Amino acid sequence: MIRKDNYTLPGAKGRPMLIDVTYDDALKNAPVVIFAHGFKGFKDWGTHNLVADHFARNGFRYLKFNFSHNGTTPDHPTDFADLIAFSDNTFSIELEDLDTIIDFACSGSGMAAANSVFLIGHSMGGGISIIKSAEDSRIKKLVTLASISGFRNLWPKQSEAQWYLQGVIYMHNSRTGQQMPLKSTLLDDLDKHPLRLDIPAKAAEVQQPWLLVHGDIDPTVPLDHAKELHTAQPNAEFVIIKGGDHVLGATHPYTGDTIPAALQEFCDRAIAFLNNY
Repeated sequence: MIRKDNYTLPGAKGRPMLIDVTYDDALKNAPVVIFAHGFKGFKDWGTHNLVADHFARNGFRYLKFNFSHNGTTPDHPTDFADLIAFSDNTFSIELEDLDTIIDFACSGSGMAAANSVFLIGHSMGGGISIIKSAEDSRIKKLVTLASISGFRNLWPKQSEAQWYLQGVIYMHNSRTGQQMPLKSTLLDDLDKHPLRLDIPAKAAEVQQPWLLVHGDIDPTVPLDHAKELHTAQPNAEFVIIKGGDHVLGATHPYTGDTIPAALQEFCDRAIAFLNNY
Protein backbone atom coordinates (compact mmCIF):
# COMPACT_ATOMS: atom_id res chain seq x y z
CA MET A 1 0.00 0.00 0.00
CA ILE A 2 1.24 3.49 -0.86
CA ARG A 3 1.63 5.65 2.23
CA LYS A 4 2.81 9.16 3.00
CA ASP A 5 4.60 10.19 6.19
CA ASN A 6 4.95 13.83 7.18
CA TYR A 7 7.76 15.48 9.11
CA THR A 8 8.93 18.94 10.11
CA LEU A 9 12.60 19.85 10.46
CA PRO A 10 14.31 23.12 11.38
CA GLY A 11 15.96 24.58 8.32
CA ALA A 12 18.28 27.56 7.91
CA LYS A 13 17.95 30.19 10.64
CA GLY A 14 15.61 27.82 12.47
CA ARG A 15 12.74 28.22 10.04
CA PRO A 16 10.68 25.04 9.69
CA MET A 17 10.72 22.83 6.62
CA LEU A 18 7.74 20.61 5.89
CA ILE A 19 8.68 17.20 4.48
CA ASP A 20 6.67 14.28 3.15
CA VAL A 21 7.86 10.84 2.13
CA THR A 22 5.70 8.73 -0.19
CA TYR A 23 6.47 5.01 -0.28
CA ASP A 24 5.17 1.48 -0.64
CA ASP A 25 4.94 0.09 2.90
CA ALA A 26 6.26 -3.23 1.61
CA LEU A 27 9.49 -1.44 0.57
CA LYS A 28 10.44 0.60 3.61
CA ASN A 29 14.15 0.41 2.74
CA ALA A 30 13.73 1.42 -0.91
CA PRO A 31 16.15 3.96 -2.42
CA VAL A 32 15.28 7.56 -1.58
CA VAL A 33 14.60 10.17 -4.25
CA ILE A 34 14.81 13.73 -2.92
CA PHE A 35 12.96 16.37 -4.95
CA ALA A 36 14.10 20.01 -4.80
CA HIS A 37 11.46 22.46 -6.04
CA GLY A 38 12.14 25.64 -7.96
CA PHE A 39 11.76 29.40 -7.51
CA LYS A 40 8.23 30.32 -6.37
CA GLY A 41 7.59 26.59 -5.96
CA PHE A 42 6.62 24.30 -3.09
CA LYS A 43 6.39 20.58 -2.45
CA ASP A 44 2.64 20.27 -3.05
CA TRP A 45 2.52 22.33 -6.25
CA GLY A 46 0.39 20.99 -9.08
CA THR A 47 1.29 17.43 -10.04
CA HIS A 48 4.06 16.88 -7.46
CA ASN A 49 1.96 14.48 -5.37
CA LEU A 50 0.95 12.44 -8.42
CA VAL A 51 4.62 12.16 -9.37
CA ALA A 52 5.51 11.07 -5.83
CA ASP A 53 2.87 8.30 -5.98
CA HIS A 54 4.19 7.15 -9.36
CA PHE A 55 7.76 6.87 -8.09
CA ALA A 56 6.58 5.02 -4.98
CA ARG A 57 4.71 2.49 -7.14
CA ASN A 58 7.94 1.95 -9.04
CA GLY A 59 10.02 1.06 -5.98
CA PHE A 60 11.31 4.35 -4.56
CA ARG A 61 10.77 6.42 -1.46
CA TYR A 62 10.01 9.91 -2.76
CA LEU A 63 10.87 12.76 -0.41
CA LYS A 64 9.55 16.26 -1.10
CA PHE A 65 10.15 19.30 1.08
CA ASN A 66 9.64 23.03 1.26
CA PHE A 67 12.83 25.06 1.41
CA SER A 68 12.86 27.01 4.66
CA HIS A 69 12.65 30.42 3.01
CA ASN A 70 10.36 29.65 0.05
CA GLY A 71 7.60 31.82 1.50
CA THR A 72 5.23 29.09 2.67
CA THR A 73 4.56 28.24 6.32
CA PRO A 74 3.50 25.06 8.16
CA ASP A 75 0.01 26.56 8.55
CA HIS A 76 -0.13 27.67 4.89
CA PRO A 77 1.99 25.12 3.00
CA THR A 78 0.65 26.05 -0.45
CA ASP A 79 0.46 29.83 -0.04
CA PHE A 80 3.19 32.46 0.02
CA ALA A 81 2.15 33.67 3.45
CA ASP A 82 5.61 34.65 4.71
CA LEU A 83 7.08 37.13 2.26
CA ILE A 84 9.60 38.25 4.87
CA ALA A 85 11.18 34.80 4.76
CA PHE A 86 10.98 34.81 0.96
CA SER A 87 12.80 38.14 0.84
CA ASP A 88 15.60 36.79 3.04
CA ASN A 89 16.26 33.71 0.92
CA THR A 90 19.68 33.07 -0.62
CA PHE A 91 21.21 30.26 -2.64
CA SER A 92 23.52 29.40 0.26
CA ILE A 93 20.45 29.05 2.48
CA GLU A 94 18.93 26.56 0.04
CA LEU A 95 22.17 24.57 -0.06
CA GLU A 96 22.13 24.46 3.73
CA ASP A 97 18.51 23.29 3.69
CA LEU A 98 19.28 20.56 1.16
CA ASP A 99 22.17 19.36 3.29
CA THR A 100 19.80 19.09 6.27
CA ILE A 101 17.36 17.05 4.17
CA ILE A 102 20.10 14.65 3.03
CA ASP A 103 21.27 14.29 6.64
CA PHE A 104 17.70 13.40 7.59
CA ALA A 105 17.36 10.82 4.82
CA CYS A 106 20.67 9.15 5.62
CA SER A 107 20.52 9.23 9.42
CA GLY A 108 17.53 7.01 10.11
CA SER A 109 16.36 9.47 12.75
CA GLY A 110 12.83 9.76 11.37
CA MET A 111 12.64 7.14 8.63
CA ALA A 112 14.66 4.08 7.67
CA ALA A 113 18.15 5.28 6.77
CA ALA A 114 18.74 5.57 3.05
CA ASN A 115 21.39 3.36 1.52
CA SER A 116 21.16 5.30 -1.74
CA VAL A 117 20.10 8.92 -2.24
CA PHE A 118 19.05 10.18 -5.64
CA LEU A 119 18.41 13.85 -6.29
CA ILE A 120 15.87 15.47 -8.65
CA GLY A 121 15.94 19.24 -9.03
CA HIS A 122 13.55 21.42 -11.01
CA SER A 123 14.41 24.87 -12.39
CA MET A 124 16.26 26.83 -9.67
CA GLY A 125 16.20 23.63 -7.62
CA GLY A 126 18.10 22.07 -10.49
CA GLY A 127 20.91 24.60 -10.10
CA ILE A 128 20.99 23.96 -6.35
CA SER A 129 21.03 20.20 -6.99
CA ILE A 130 23.94 20.45 -9.44
CA ILE A 131 26.06 22.32 -6.90
CA LYS A 132 25.14 19.94 -4.09
CA SER A 133 25.91 16.88 -6.23
CA ALA A 134 29.37 18.26 -7.01
CA GLU A 135 29.98 18.66 -3.28
CA ASP A 136 28.32 15.62 -1.69
CA SER A 137 29.23 12.00 -2.44
CA ARG A 138 26.12 10.77 -0.60
CA ILE A 139 24.19 11.68 -3.74
CA LYS A 140 24.53 8.68 -6.03
CA LYS A 141 22.60 9.92 -9.08
CA LEU A 142 21.36 13.30 -10.27
CA VAL A 143 18.34 14.20 -12.38
CA THR A 144 17.59 17.78 -13.40
CA LEU A 145 14.48 19.08 -15.12
CA ALA A 146 14.39 22.53 -16.75
CA SER A 147 17.43 23.54 -14.71
CA ILE A 148 18.84 27.03 -14.86
CA SER A 149 22.48 27.36 -15.89
CA GLY A 150 23.11 30.49 -13.86
CA PHE A 151 21.39 32.15 -10.92
CA ARG A 152 21.59 35.58 -12.50
CA ASN A 153 19.37 34.28 -15.28
CA LEU A 154 16.45 34.51 -12.83
CA TRP A 155 16.11 38.29 -13.23
CA PRO A 156 16.93 41.02 -15.77
CA LYS A 157 20.62 41.87 -15.56
CA GLN A 158 19.89 45.58 -15.89
CA SER A 159 17.85 45.53 -12.66
CA GLU A 160 20.86 44.81 -10.46
CA ALA A 161 22.15 48.38 -10.12
CA GLN A 162 18.78 49.60 -8.85
CA TRP A 163 18.44 46.49 -6.70
CA TYR A 164 21.75 47.18 -4.95
CA LEU A 165 20.76 50.82 -4.51
CA GLN A 166 17.28 50.23 -3.10
CA GLY A 167 18.10 47.03 -1.22
CA VAL A 168 15.07 45.17 -2.59
CA ILE A 169 13.25 44.38 -5.81
CA TYR A 170 9.82 42.84 -6.36
CA MET A 171 9.15 39.81 -8.54
CA HIS A 172 5.61 39.56 -9.90
CA ASN A 173 3.89 36.24 -9.34
CA SER A 174 1.52 35.93 -12.27
CA ARG A 175 -0.38 33.04 -10.62
CA THR A 176 -1.12 34.73 -7.29
CA GLY A 177 -0.81 38.37 -8.29
CA GLN A 178 1.66 38.99 -5.47
CA GLN A 179 4.66 41.28 -5.66
CA MET A 180 7.29 39.10 -4.01
CA PRO A 181 10.26 40.92 -2.43
CA LEU A 182 13.88 39.88 -2.80
CA LYS A 183 16.53 41.64 -0.75
CA SER A 184 19.89 42.51 -2.25
CA THR A 185 21.42 39.99 0.16
CA LEU A 186 20.66 37.51 -2.64
CA LEU A 187 23.12 39.40 -4.84
CA ASP A 188 25.56 39.68 -1.95
CA ASP A 189 25.49 35.88 -1.67
CA LEU A 190 26.54 35.56 -5.31
CA ASP A 191 29.26 38.17 -4.86
CA LYS A 192 30.67 36.48 -1.74
CA HIS A 193 30.63 32.93 -3.16
CA PRO A 194 31.38 33.27 -6.89
CA LEU A 195 33.11 29.90 -7.20
CA ARG A 196 30.63 27.84 -5.20
CA LEU A 197 27.61 29.39 -6.92
CA ASP A 198 28.94 29.06 -10.48
CA ILE A 199 26.56 26.41 -11.83
CA PRO A 200 28.41 25.50 -15.06
CA ALA A 201 31.71 25.20 -13.16
CA LYS A 202 30.05 22.91 -10.63
CA ALA A 203 28.39 20.96 -13.46
CA ALA A 204 31.86 20.19 -14.79
CA GLU A 205 32.71 18.69 -11.39
CA VAL A 206 29.70 16.37 -11.17
CA GLN A 207 30.94 12.78 -11.17
CA GLN A 208 27.65 11.00 -10.52
CA PRO A 209 25.50 9.68 -13.34
CA TRP A 210 23.35 12.63 -14.42
CA LEU A 211 20.15 12.75 -16.46
CA LEU A 212 19.70 16.27 -17.84
CA VAL A 213 16.15 16.86 -19.11
CA HIS A 214 14.60 19.95 -20.68
CA GLY A 215 11.49 20.74 -22.69
CA ASP A 216 12.03 22.16 -26.16
CA ILE A 217 9.40 24.92 -25.77
CA ASP A 218 10.23 26.03 -22.24
CA PRO A 219 9.38 29.77 -22.12
CA THR A 220 10.70 30.28 -18.58
CA VAL A 221 14.13 28.65 -18.77
CA PRO A 222 15.08 28.34 -22.46
CA LEU A 223 16.62 25.19 -23.85
CA ASP A 224 19.95 27.01 -24.20
CA HIS A 225 20.41 26.61 -20.44
CA ALA A 226 20.42 22.83 -20.81
CA LYS A 227 22.82 23.03 -23.74
CA GLU A 228 25.22 25.13 -21.66
CA LEU A 229 25.06 22.58 -18.83
CA HIS A 230 25.66 19.71 -21.24
CA THR A 231 28.65 21.51 -22.71
CA ALA A 232 30.02 21.88 -19.18
CA GLN A 233 29.39 18.20 -18.41
CA PRO A 234 29.22 16.16 -21.63
CA ASN A 235 29.01 12.90 -19.68
CA ALA A 236 25.47 13.80 -18.64
CA GLU A 237 22.70 12.00 -20.51
CA PHE A 238 20.85 14.80 -22.29
CA VAL A 239 17.15 14.34 -23.11
CA ILE A 240 14.92 16.90 -24.81
CA ILE A 241 11.17 16.47 -24.24
CA LYS A 242 9.36 17.38 -27.46
CA GLY A 243 6.50 19.76 -26.79
CA GLY A 244 7.62 20.19 -23.20
CA ASP A 245 7.16 23.52 -21.42
CA HIS A 246 8.72 24.51 -18.10
CA VAL A 247 6.47 22.20 -16.06
CA LEU A 248 5.82 19.63 -18.81
CA GLY A 249 2.09 20.25 -19.02
CA ALA A 250 1.37 20.59 -15.31
CA THR A 251 -0.59 23.43 -13.69
CA HIS A 252 -1.43 24.65 -10.22
CA PRO A 253 -3.94 23.79 -9.05
CA TYR A 254 -4.07 20.51 -10.94
CA THR A 255 -7.45 18.80 -10.92
CA GLY A 256 -6.65 15.76 -13.04
CA ASP A 257 -5.87 12.32 -11.67
CA THR A 258 -3.32 11.36 -14.33
CA ILE A 259 0.11 12.81 -15.06
CA PRO A 260 0.32 14.95 -18.25
CA ALA A 261 1.93 13.14 -21.17
CA ALA A 262 5.15 15.19 -21.29
CA LEU A 263 5.64 14.89 -17.54
CA GLN A 264 4.89 11.16 -17.74
CA GLU A 265 7.68 10.83 -20.30
CA PHE A 266 10.04 12.55 -17.90
CA CYS A 267 9.01 10.26 -15.03
CA ASP A 268 9.48 7.13 -17.11
CA ARG A 269 12.91 8.25 -18.32
CA ALA A 270 13.98 9.22 -14.81
CA ILE A 271 12.83 5.92 -13.31
CA ALA A 272 14.61 3.94 -16.04
CA PHE A 273 17.75 6.02 -15.50
CA LEU A 274 17.70 5.48 -11.73
CA ASN A 275 17.13 1.75 -12.15
CA ASN A 276 19.85 1.28 -14.77
CA TYR A 277 22.87 2.44 -12.78
